[in-house]
Amino acid sequence: MNSSGFLRSRRATQHTEWLNNNTGFFYTIKRRLQFGATKYQTLELVDTNEFGRVLILDGITQAAQKGECYYHEPMVHPAMCTHTCPRRVLVIGAGDGGIIREVLKYPCVKSVDLAELDDGVIAFSRKYLPSVHQGAFDDPRVRIHITDGREFVERNPLSFDMVIMDMTDPFGPAKYLYTKDFFLLVKKSFIDRRGVFAMHTESPVARPRTFACIQSTLRSVFRHVRPLYSYIHMYATLWSITVSSDVSDMTAVSRARVDKKLLRYGIKDLRFYTGRIHESSQASWPLLEELLEKPARILTDRRPDIPDEIAHE
Repeated sequence: MNSSGFLRSRRATQHTEWLNNNTGFFYTIKRRLQFGATKYQTLELVDTNEFGRVLILDGITQAAQKGECYYHEPMVHPAMCTHTCPRRVLVIGAGDGGIIREVLKYPCVKSVDLAELDDGVIAFSRKYLPSVHQGAFDDPRVRIHITDGREFVERNPLSFDMVIMDMTDPFGPAKYLYTKDFFLLVKKSFIDRRGVFAMHTESPVARPRTFACIQSTLRSVFRHVRPLYSYIHMYATLWSITVSSDVSDMTAVSRARVDKKLLRYGIKDLRFYTGRIHESSQASWPLLEELLEKPARILTDRRPDIPDEIAHE
């Protein structure tokens, strides 16, 4: 296996990826469409039977054409339906455009600030993943900032109703966006106490200790920390997304209220999220409850490293 995570066999080219040091997944590749590099990372676009076009950053699957709704919709809509009326939204990362595409479906949204460190990801996605972003980058409500997401949050206190973070996994420089110090900055960026923060929080199955640490860190900052669970096909495991706030509580939003809100806003083209999914994806089970009840380390800028070891080769 080479550093980009590709295996060659007599039958097919395969992309392999580790979920932890003991297990992972693979999918076959018909052909590599594009390969490039920015000053931050490598970018690959491959064509697959299973997912269509797939964007891979530094050897890690980031976005896929087929089934991307299973990730982008739960990253956006539970949070949007939890806040009473989110007008100003900040999206951190998400250079493929799928997150802002979903946010823009709400007519109450007046502005979306996209803070993406690597302009190469946006340029790459604009050109090769139009079915994912669907022109969202060019919406007049969108303002693109090529900058460090943490620095942008720190420079903009009292500015947003909602912050959605779609970052890479918490290692390397990205680990400083999973700490208590950063979550406090997010909280200060809210216009008022109704502010909502949504982020992916790793796999409770493949990376249970990391999941528990992120949950513990969020609970040290926000009053309401509500994880939801979904199988994400392109990640080949159960994944978690967490909605946090001091006032807005996702569990208090009923199935009927979600469906009514989607109907009122004229949002009819969703392929995954409904009021029933809003309720059912919050359901946990004893094993996860035990995991969340055990003490877990709070991640800080002084100690940001995640506890699960994740192979990269």
